[in-house]
Amino acid sequence: MKIDKMLAIVAVSALAVACAPGSSEAPAAQPTGPVRTGAPAEKVTLSLVSTPESGAAIKAVIAAFQAKHPNITINYTDTNYDDYNKSLNLSLTSDQAPDIALLNSVGTTVKDGLVRSLAAYEKAYGWDKTYPSTQLAQWRVAADGSTLGSGDLYAAPAGFSLVGVYYNKAKAAKLGITAPPATLADFESALAKAKAAGELPLQLGNAQGHAAFTVQLIGQSQDGAENAAKWTFGHKGASFDTAGNRSGAQKLLDWAQKGYLPKDANGVDLQGAVTKFTQGEGVFFIDGNWDAAKIGDGLKAEAGFFAFPGAKATAIGTSVAYAISAKSESPDAAAAFLDFLHSPEASAEEFKAGFMPADPAAAEPETDTVMADIVAAWTKVNTDDGLVGFNNNATATMNDKLTAATQELIGGKSDPAGFITAIQDEWAKTHG
Repeated sequence: MKIDKMLAIVAVSALAVACAPGSSEAPAAQPTGPVRTGAPAEKVTLSLVSTPESGAAIKAVIAAFQAKHPNITINYTDTNYDDYNKSLNLSLTSDQAPDIALLNSVGTTVKDGLVRSLAAYEKAYGWDKTYPSTQLAQWRVAADGSTLGSGDLYAAPAGFSLVGVYYNKAKAAKLGITAPPATLADFESALAKAKAAGELPLQLGNAQGHAAFTVQLIGQSQDGAENAAKWTFGHKGASFDTAGNRSGAQKLLDWAQKGYLPKDANGVDLQGAVTKFTQGEGVFFIDGNWDAAKIGDGLKAEAGFFAFPGAKATAIGTSVAYAISAKSESPDAAAAFLDFLHSPEASAEEFKAGFMPADPAAAEPETDTVMADIVAAWTKVNTDDGLVGFNNNATATMNDKLTAATQELIGGKSDPAGFITAIQDEWAKTHG
C-alpha cells in the first residue's frame, strides 16, 4: 500500500475537554445555504489557536497562506498542551471564540455544537477525493456525537503524527546493538544490556501520561491494529481487557521495577524528557515525530527512529487537524485555509517540522537523518496497516485517567489488573 492510502485505522491524537457543567451559553446556530470556495477578495481577519507541539508547522503554513492571500490575516496563539485541552471547549463557547482551532480530539465538541460540520465544504472542495477515505474517517462523527468513522466531517488534516521509538545510535552501538530490535523480546534484551552497562535504558516523562504510549504499543502489536482500533473508535462491545493490553501494563510495571525507567518519570513532562534524551540520558525513547526536529538537532547523526517491534509493524498516530468554530463569522475564509493545508507549500512546511505531510510527495528527507528513519517507519507501518489512533483520546476524559493510572502503576500503587479495570470503566462511562 502506498503512503497516500495509509491510515486504515486511525483515531484522534490528543484530548478535548467538555465545557463546564451547567454552562448556560449555547453555541451559535450554524448558517445554512451554499458555501463559497476559494479565498475571499475582501479583507478578512481570522484567529487560530493551537498548541506548541503543532505550532512550528502551523505558523509556517499560516505565513505561506498569507503570502498568497495578503488580504487575509490569521492571528495565531497557542497554549501549552494541558491547558489547551482543558480550556478548548470553554474557548469555543466564549465571545472571543477562535475561527479555527486545533481539534486534538472530537471529545464533546460535536455533541455540544461547538464546531461546524464541514460536509458542505468537503463536497465543494472535493476533499473526499483529495484525501483517502481512511484519513478523514477519524474526523467523521455519527449522530450520537461520539462514535467515530461515519457521519459528517468536522476537521481537515494538516499533516500526520507517528509514535515509535527513538534511539541514540552511538549508545546502542557501544552496547552491540547495531540494528533496531525486531521483536519485543529483542527490545527487552536491549533494555537489559543498557541497564547492565550503567545507561538509562528508556527515557520517559509521565507527568502528562505518556507512559500510556508504551502500554498501547505493546498491546496493539500483540492484539493487532484492527482490533485495537475498535476500542479507540468507541465501538460498542469493545474491551480494553485484552491479552495485549494486559501484557503492556505488566511490562510497564516490570520495567519500572527493574530500573529501566527514570526514577522521576512521573514528575517530568514530555518536553522535559525530550531535553534529557537529547542531552544523552537514555538509549531509547518512545515519542512522536512531532519532536523529530528537536531530537535531530540535539543528537545530529546519532538520532535514530524505528517502528515498535513486532510480527507486524504498528504505531500510534493520527492527523493533526483543524476545525472551524461554530461561532466563526468568516467560515468561507476559514475553509479556504483548511483547503490550503494539503497544498505543496503547506506540506513542505509540515514535513520540515517533523510531521508526515498531507501531500506525500513532500516527504523527501535527507539521507542518514532521523527524518529518513521516520519516513521508513511510516512506510513500514503503512505496508502492515498498523496505524492506530491514540488510546488517550478514546473518550473526553481518558487522557486524565490514563495519566493517573499509569502514574499509579509506575509508582507501585496499583497492579496491571487494577489498571486494566480502571481504564475500561472510564471508557464505559462514554461508550457503554
